[in-house]
Amino acid sequence: MNIRELIQNKISKSGQTTVSEVVKETGFSRAYVHRFFQALTDEGLIVRIGQANRAKYVLSGQENIQKAKLGILSFNRVFKAKGLQEDQVWDKVVSETGILNGVSENVRRIVEYGFTEMLNNAIEHSHSEDVKIMIDRQPGLIRFDVIDRGVGIFENIIHARHLKSAEEAIQDLLKGKQTTAPEEHSGEGIFFTRRIADTFVIRSSQKKIFFDNRKDDFTVSSIKPVSGTKVTFAIAIDSGKNLTDVFKKYTTEEYEFGTTEVTVRLYKPGQAGTFVSRSQARRVLVGLEKFKNVILDFSGVAAVGQGFVDEIFRVWKKKYSETRVTPVNANEDVEFMIRRSMLT
Repeated sequence: MNIRELIQNKISKSGQTTVSEVVKETGFSRAYVHRFFQALTDEGLIVRIGQANRAKYVLSGQENIQKAKLGILSFNRVFKAKGLQEDQVWDKVVSETGILNGVSENVRRIVEYGFTEMLNNAIEHSHSEDVKIMIDRQPGLIRFDVIDRGVGIFENIIHARHLKSAEEAIQDLLKGKQTTAPEEHSGEGIFFTRRIADTFVIRSSQKKIFFDNRKDDFTVSSIKPVSGTKVTFAIAIDSGKNLTDVFKKYTTEEYEFGTTEVTVRLYKPGQAGTFVSRSQARRVLVGLEKFKNVILDFSGVAAVGQGFVDEIFRVWKKKYSETRVTPVNANEDVEFMIRRSMLT
C-alpha cells in the first residue's frame, strides 16, 4: 500500500484529509501514518491547517482558500540551512500565506525582526543541516517556531566561551553582546527579540527558558533532553508595542547598543536568594564592561554580603568608571548594603 499516494489522492478528491481518516482506512498506527504526512509537508506537497489532533491537510496549491475558511493562516516547511537567506524565507512566508494581511505596521515590524533574527541564528550558529519553520496566525495571535537539529544553543556557548554549564551559558546569553561569532554578529538578536515578544521560549539540551513579558517575568526549568534548539515567539495581533521604543531603551545617544539588564537571582538558580561572595559578584559582572549602562535587577534577592556589593559597586566600578551601574528592585536590606558600599 502506497500511503503517500493514498494521502494525496484523498486530498485531491475531497479537498482535505486528516491523520485519523488515513489511520482508519489503512489500519496502521497513528504514529506510523503521521510520518508520511510529515514527509509530504516537509517536501512542500501538502500543508497542515490547525494544530494537534484537529489538524487538517490540504494540497499546497489550496492552502490559502482552505485556511481562510478556517480562519487560520500557517506555514510549515523544512529548509536546507546551507545557503539559506532569512529575508528570502520571510518573503516566501508572507507571500504564500498572507499572514500579515490587515496587521498593523508596528506588529508587522516586530514579527519580521524576530523571525529573521532567530532564523539567522539557526543558519549561522546551529551547525544544523536543516531548519524547520512553523508560523501560525490564529484569532488574536501570531506565533512562530524556528527549530534546528544542531549542536544546541547552550552547548555552543559553553564550547565557544569555555563555560562549565548550561546555567552559565544562559547567564551570558541574557546579557547581550555575548556571541559565538563576534566578527559577524553583535549578540543583539536574542536580547531584543525576547523583549519584543509577548512570550518567548528557548528549548535546548536539558533547559527551557520561558519569558512572559506580559508579566515582566521569566523562568528557567529543566526538561527532557532535546537535540538542537527550538525557539518559540508569540505576540498579540493588537499589540501596542513598538520596535523603535524597545531599541531606544537600550541604545545610547550615540545610537550604540549600550544598556543591558541583568537579573541577579539568575546567578543562583534553585537556591535561596542570598549573595555574599566576591566570586559570585565577578560571575555577574562578566562582559558588562562592554556596556555604558548596566541595570542590576535585585528582585527575588533576600540579602547580599559586604564582599559581593563591594566587588560590584567599588572595585569593579573603579576599574570601569565609564559604565554606570544602577540597582533596581532591591529590598531594604539589600539597598542598605549597596548604599554602604558606595560610601566606602
